[in-house]
Amino acid sequence: MRPYSRALLPLLALVGLPAVIRAQSADDARTADALSRWISLSAAPGAEDLASPALGKLLTGWTRDQSGNWLKRVGQGTPRRVVACGLDVTAYGVSQITDQGYLRLHRSGTTLQHPLADQFLEATRVQIHTAGKPVNGVVAIANGHFTRQHRADTAVVGVDQLWVDVGASSRAEVEKLGIALLDPVIPDRAPWTWSSFASGPGAATRAGCAAVATAAQGTVGSGETIFIISTQHVFGWNGLTGALRRVGPVNELSIIDVSTRTTVAQAKVIVPKSRYTGSLVESVSGADARALLQSVAQAAGVTLAADVAWMAPAAAPPSVRIPRTDAYEATEKLVTTLLDLPGVPGHEWRVRNAIRASLPKWAADRAVVDSSGNLIVAVGPDKDSVAFVAHTDEVSFEVDSILPDGHVTLTKKGGVIPSAWEGQPAMLVFDPDATGNTNEALRGVFVPRETARGKSPPRLLAWFGLDGAALAARGVKTGAAVLGLKRAARLAGTRVTGRSSDDRTGSSALVLAAQKIDPTKLNHKVILVWTTGEEGGLLGARAFAARSGAGLRRVYAIDTFVSSDTPLEVPTFAYAPLGKGAVLRGLDDGSVAPRAERDRVMRVAKANNIPLQVGTTHGSTDGSAVGAYGAPNLGISWPGRYSHTPGEVLDLRDVEALTRLIAALAIAP
Repeated sequence: MRPYSRALLPLLALVGLPAVIRAQSADDARTADALSRWISLSAAPGAEDLASPALGKLLTGWTRDQSGNWLKRVGQGTPRRVVACGLDVTAYGVSQITDQGYLRLHRSGTTLQHPLADQFLEATRVQIHTAGKPVNGVVAIANGHFTRQHRADTAVVGVDQLWVDVGASSRAEVEKLGIALLDPVIPDRAPWTWSSFASGPGAATRAGCAAVATAAQGTVGSGETIFIISTQHVFGWNGLTGALRRVGPVNELSIIDVSTRTTVAQAKVIVPKSRYTGSLVESVSGADARALLQSVAQAAGVTLAADVAWMAPAAAPPSVRIPRTDAYEATEKLVTTLLDLPGVPGHEWRVRNAIRASLPKWAADRAVVDSSGNLIVAVGPDKDSVAFVAHTDEVSFEVDSILPDGHVTLTKKGGVIPSAWEGQPAMLVFDPDATGNTNEALRGVFVPRETARGKSPPRLLAWFGLDGAALAARGVKTGAAVLGLKRAARLAGTRVTGRSSDDRTGSSALVLAAQKIDPTKLNHKVILVWTTGEEGGLLGARAFAARSGAGLRRVYAIDTFVSSDTPLEVPTFAYAPLGKGAVLRGLDDGSVAPRAERDRVMRVAKANNIPLQVGTTHGSTDGSAVGAYGAPNLGISWPGRYSHTPGEVLDLRDVEALTRLIAALAIAP
C-alpha cells in the first residue's frame, strides 16, 4: 500500500532468498565472526549475568567476584598490571507498563555516545529480559501513511517518546508474559558481519573484551597481570572500581574505552577504532580489531603466539520457529515467509516465485505472468468478472549513484520514512543475470549521521565496505535494489512483526483464500492478481487495468488498513483495533466505496460470521488504478501498525478473517 500524493526454508531456497557475502579475507572472516559473537551477548548494566552462561563456558581459569566482574591473574610479582574492559553497553529498563499493554523506558547509563541513540530504536526489534525467558517487542513509530498528521514532529526522538509494543492489549497481558518494572530492554540484533566489519550496539566495547580475553592466553614476561572484564562500566566503571579496591595496589592500569575521558584515576585508556560509534551499527573492522589486540597485549605485558585464536563465546544455534499450537500455524508460516523475502519495486521475482509455489494446484496450473511481472490467476465462467488485487513489492530503495569511495546514494521507492532505516543494517540484492545466475547479496549499513539537527536525515547513504571500483566489479549498478535486514518475529499471542507487511500480508491472504476456493462452484469469473510496482506508482495495476479493467464488475484491493490503534496516533481517525477482524476500507485518499457495495460486503461478512470493521484511512491502493476503468473499488484489509517502517505489526486473527472474507466474496453472486 502506497501513500497517496522463517519459515518454509525449502521454499526460500526455491525462490532465491539471497545468500550474503561475508568478510573479505580469511583473517577478516575469523575476526569478524569472533567479534560478532561478543557483540551479540546480552549484558545490560546491572544485568551482566545474562551473559554468564556463555562466558562461564568460555572463560576457563577465570573467577567471578561479588560484583559480577570476571578476573584472571597471570604471572606473579611486580610490576602489577590491570587490563580491563567493560562488558555492559548502554541499554534500557522498563519504567512503566501502561493500561493499554505498552512499555515505557528509561535509559541505563550516564551518557549518550550518539545524538540519535534513542531515535535509532524506533521501529526496531527489542528483547525484554524477564526473570524467565526473553520476550520479543518492537518500538513504536508513527505510521508512514500519516505524515501529514506528523509534519510538526521534526525534533530528534528521545527516550521519553519511546513505546514498546510486545503484542499485548492490557497491563494484565503484559504481566502474564512475566514482564516487570526494571526488566532490561536490549536491541534484538542478530550478529551482523559485512565486508571486513562486525557491527552492533557497543561493538568497540565488546571488541575490547574480546581482546582482553584473548590476551589473557598469553605469557607474561615479568610481574603479574590481572585481566578484568568489568560490570557497569557505563555507570562510571562501578564494577572495575570495586574490583580495584579488592585487588590492592597496582603499578599500571589500562582500560579499553571508546572515550579518552574516564572516571578511573590514573588509567591509561586504549581507544578502539570504530565507525558509527554509539549507533546500532557501530562497526569494528578485522584489521582494527587485530591492532587493538596487539595494543592490549603490550599493555598487559604478554607475548601471544603468532597463530593465537580469538577467544569468543560459542555461536548461538540457528533460531527455529516453533510451530504454533493454535489454528493460525499455516497463516503465520506463509506470512512470515513472504515478509522476509526482498521485493523492491521492479525486483519482485522472489516474492512472485514464492506465491506461485504456494498456490493450490488448480490455481498454479492457471497462473500466468504478464509483461509487467504481475502474477494472474483467472478461473470461472467468462462473465461478471471480479478481481482481487494485492501487491508483491515493498517500500525500499534503489541505488541512485555510486561515489568513488563506495558510498551509495539512494532513491526512495514508495513512502519510505528515512529515519526508520538510518543506522540499520542494509542489504543490496541482485536480480538474475542473462544465464539465470544470481550474485550473492552484499551486506552493509545505512550510514547514520554523526550530528543531528532534526529527526529526518536530509539524505540517506548506504555503504558496503567496498570502494566504487570494487562495487562495479561485483556488478553493482544504478537501479540496484537496496533494503534492510528482514527478520519477521512472533510477538505475544497472535501478533507478528516484520518488514513489508504492506502488502505481503495481503498477498498471503489472497494465497490462503485461493486454497479455500472450490473453482467448480464459481458461476462467474474470478481473477486473482499479485501486482508489481505498487509502491513505485501502481505500475503493475495500471498495466492490468489497461488490459482487463473495462471488463470488471468490481475490484477488491487487498491492502493494509493503516490503523490509529497505536500510542502515537490520535484515535479519532482510522481507528480499527488489531485482533477485531478484517476491515472494509470504505474511504481513503484514492477512492470511496459506494454505499450499495459497502452494504454488500457487510452482508457477506455477516452471513459467514466473519468479524468485520469499517473505516477510513490515508493512502491509496492498486484498486484506484483498476477502478478508474469503471468498476467499483472496494478495499478489504487487515488493521496494521507502524506502516512503511521496518517494525510493522499485524494480528493473525485479522488475516484469518480477511482470508475468509476474500473466499466468501469470490463465490458470492
